Amino acid sequence: MRQRFTRGLKGASVLTIVALFLAGCTQQSMLGWLPTERGLTNQVDRVIDLWVVSWVVLLVIGVITWLLIIWAAVVYRRRKGQTGMPAQLRYNMPIETFYTVVPLILVLGLFAFTARDQIEIESPLPDPDVSIEVYGKRWAWDFNYLNENVYYAGIQAQELPGGSIDNDVLPKLYLPVDQKVEIKIESRDVIHSFWIIDFLYKKDMIPARTNYWYFIPQEEGVFRGKCAELCGEYHSLMLFEVHVVSQAEYDRQISALQAAGNVGRLGPELNVLQNLPGTAPVSEREE
Repeated sequence: MRQRFTRGLKGASVLTIVALFLAGCTQQSMLGWLPTERGLTNQVDRVIDLWVVSWVVLLVIGVITWLLIIWAAVVYRRRKGQTGMPAQLRYNMPIETFYTVVPLILVLGLFAFTARDQIEIESPLPDPDVSIEVYGKRWAWDFNYLNENVYYAGIQAQELPGGSIDNDVLPKLYLPVDQKVEIKIESRDVIHSFWIIDFLYKKDMIPARTNYWYFIPQEEGVFRGKCAELCGEYHSLMLFEVHVVSQAEYDRQISALQAAGNVGRLGPELNVLQNLPGTAPVSEREE
């Protein structure tokens, strides 16, 4: 009986390894089932690699752990005719040292790689080519193109009959491909979160605090964006699109905003909260 179980356990282990190997051959699994593809920005590949390697390590540990649990439960089960309590063990220093030290090494290793990549992603890009100020507001977005002194005022996503979204009126953020981008992130009212889904990164938008995000878009296309922080009744409709385009197309979009009279900046004077720390009293602002 024990030999048959041992053979069955070995067979199950082989099948598990084969299944994991075959699953790893798909394009989707190589991305860790993330909603993106490699090369979209200078940061995406770094995030994908950290995610996939972490899950592979954790999956291997999980499989080994479950196999050991099943093995111990079967091999050391109570046999027919056995009575009383089994032999009690107080401690086993080698095993206890092993399951204390190994998890600690794994946690420290994952922390170190995560910190390394986060520092790299958060590092400012010197002399950005494009500087854009993004204001989150319930429940839409304002985009200030600071270098060109033009703005885009967005509206909340509009629902169509049947529950779909009118993509034509979604707020649209234009970025030139292969250019260094600086995003200055602000909030007009409550906490929001600026999330370009395919770029695999998000930054909180906190009233009275400015956050920054630096990256280089490397592939042209249209990408989804949304608020990732529950911010009220219509949070689910706080959507936008990111259009990564050629420099010529980017210049045309800027010219279109200028022609529409969107010259200037939609600044903090439009914020709902005007009594935040560092904000002057109303009497002083009027003077």
